[in-house]
Amino acid sequence: MSADVQIGARLDNVPLSRYHWRLLGLIAAGMYFDSFDIYIAATVLAAMIKSGESTLQLNATFVSVTFIGMMVGAWLSGVMGDRYGRRFCYQFNLAIYGGASIAAALAPSIYWLIFFRLVMGVGMGAEIVVGYGSLSEFIPPTWRGRFGTILNLIINSSLFLSTLLGWMIVPQFGWRWMFAIAGVGALGAWLLRKRMPESPRWLASKGRMREASDIVASIETACGVTPEKVALTGTAAPRNPAVETSGRLRDLFARGMRARTISAITVLVVQFVAQFAFVSWIPTFLVKEGHTVSNSLGLTAVMFAGGPFGSLIAFLLTERIGRKWGIVVFSLVCAVLGVAYAFAQTGFAIAALGFAITTCLFVLSSLTIASYVPELFPTALRLRGAGLANTIGRAVSIALPYAVAAAYASVGISGVLALIVGTLLMQALVVGIFGPETKNRSLEVISVEARGDDFVGREQPDARAVTR
Repeated sequence: MSADVQIGARLDNVPLSRYHWRLLGLIAAGMYFDSFDIYIAATVLAAMIKSGESTLQLNATFVSVTFIGMMVGAWLSGVMGDRYGRRFCYQFNLAIYGGASIAAALAPSIYWLIFFRLVMGVGMGAEIVVGYGSLSEFIPPTWRGRFGTILNLIINSSLFLSTLLGWMIVPQFGWRWMFAIAGVGALGAWLLRKRMPESPRWLASKGRMREASDIVASIETACGVTPEKVALTGTAAPRNPAVETSGRLRDLFARGMRARTISAITVLVVQFVAQFAFVSWIPTFLVKEGHTVSNSLGLTAVMFAGGPFGSLIAFLLTERIGRKWGIVVFSLVCAVLGVAYAFAQTGFAIAALGFAITTCLFVLSSLTIASYVPELFPTALRLRGAGLANTIGRAVSIALPYAVAAAYASVGISGVLALIVGTLLMQALVVGIFGPETKNRSLEVISVEARGDDFVGREQPDARAVTR
């Protein structure tokens, strides 16, 4: 067994322990405040309109630069994370958006606030790429998908906290405190994360075997396993060329990788389109369809309660039916619900179908963004591949509001639902045809299969089969 594959096998064979849960907590802390920073926009912008510090046009610019910054951050994190390491990248982007949030709290005008929001966006777009990718490289295969869904649930729960704090703080103390909370929280997570190790898999992909082996030995000790006595000398022990990659952008479109890259881009684009088009616009649609604002918000609250429920379903199913077929099945179910929603007339039917659609969307979020995309790429390309998919998804989300508005103006809510249903059907088709299954499988085995190499047959077909 080659040295880098052995590093992966050792990580996969340690029992789940407090070490893994602590790692999840450290990664979740940074990503939680990243998400919190995104969700405070609505409260802050509304307060600035009321105080006369901003206008609708300037608010729109604020939102636009957020998406632009996140798109740039997603791309940069992919390049930097694969080149300089996971640890450097997640600390770097935490410092960026934490510092920019503090600066935003002190911004003298909306124009400076927009500038700082652009900088914040770079850090926020990077965090989602690095966080999920880093977590996947430490967790054993039988729990990797479930840890991704837990992380997704924690992150999405920030919507409730940001809304609650906005309601409690902004009327009494002003909008600046919201950015201060986000900034202090992010910088606190930065301090806690200083104790996190570099990914041994990334070190191994760079030939730094001694460092990788030492970190794995410390993990084995923390998990109650006697560390391997591995004879690795120097910093570049020989590696199996079957699992080695140069880590260049064009490698994402090489033979074997092309289908995976297309699958990753598809699920990220569909996820951003479906969630934004439904979750962000549904209160407006309800008002346009004749509901009062109060009734609209009440129905929306019931619908959005499906979010945590969806993450829980994903946790229970991801290691049972798998990521690939979970994505296919729930894409089709959500598409059927979307068609039914177009014919809903009563408040009960609208709320029930909306709840079911939200549940499915959050199941898909957990299966795609949190679990599937990081698993599709080999270590040397993992963040670059996820970064490219996120970048394209963010680019589409910038243009999406215009597409949603045009669809609603032309056909009404049925036009918007047709857009959502169409993208979900495309996702089911692409993943069903091109996407590999990744559940309960070593990341090294998954990456080798992308190259069509016979290494899988010569070595261990599953991490659990490695003899220690």
